[in-house]
Amino acid sequence: MTRNETEKFLAGVKDVCLEWYPFFLTALRSGLRKGELIALKWGDIQFGEDHNDSNRYILVQRNYAQGRFTSPKSNRARRVDLSRQLGAELLALREQHLLSAMMAGKASIADDLVFPSHAGTVIKPDNIVPRYKEPALEKAGLRRFRFHVRHTFGSLLIQDGASLTYVKEQMGHSSIQITVDTYGHLIPGADIAWVDRLDSRITPHQDAPRTHQEQSEREEESLQVIEKIWLPPRVSNPDMLIQRQGRYGSSRFQRWDGLTCNLLSFLWFTPVSRTEIASVEQPA
Repeated sequence: MTRNETEKFLAGVKDVCLEWYPFFLTALRSGLRKGELIALKWGDIQFGEDHNDSNRYILVQRNYAQGRFTSPKSNRARRVDLSRQLGAELLALREQHLLSAMMAGKASIADDLVFPSHAGTVIKPDNIVPRYKEPALEKAGLRRFRFHVRHTFGSLLIQDGASLTYVKEQMGHSSIQITVDTYGHLIPGADIAWVDRLDSRITPHQDAPRTHQEQSEREEESLQVIEKIWLPPRVSNPDMLIQRQGRYGSSRFQRWDGLTCNLLSFLWFTPVSRTEIASVEQPA
């Protein structure tokens, strides 16, 4: 069901079978399986100090199937977070049960079922759909569907941005693969969004090849200028290493004057063989 259909369904439940409103609200807000809802006891619910206390949860530790209580489907207990709306509804229901228990002389309801039958026994799973759910759907003008309203819980969590890991823990799936297979399709565009984000990282570097090419051209020009420079004997004055600007008569030489001086200073203090010096073209 969609969020809008969920509200319509709950409104239909209030109109048709008001006493079952806490049951269906719990199913939609906790994702418990039908057998887990039937087997839920008051001692399994932690309400917290108040509605702002984040320590609110339902401890799912039993299931009801084939006429007997068993362990949950995953064979392990799990904690399901308790929403403020559901917590307030169950707290009001607990007050009613506490009052009835005190009048009957009971000191605690921790072991009592949260959703018992009118006779106080375990409700029959087969009666839920035809007696309560289908009439509520008809009242709300909604299509019929299987009881697994717990999938609505998982779907709405995903659509609200919950992580698959969180949904896995809340739903009690045995592996993350089950969660992905069941609810992965509800995240349309998630993959393409990550790909689009790569574009913003690539764009700043798209000019890099041109920058490298310009640097190579500048280095080539520098080498062309250096080839025209006369390397004198070591006894010469370093100031004579750079010939007068007018002799070479190019504005490009002015641009590379600083680079040439640095390079020639390095060559001046680097041992050079007579053969290498002789091979350098002498100025005209």
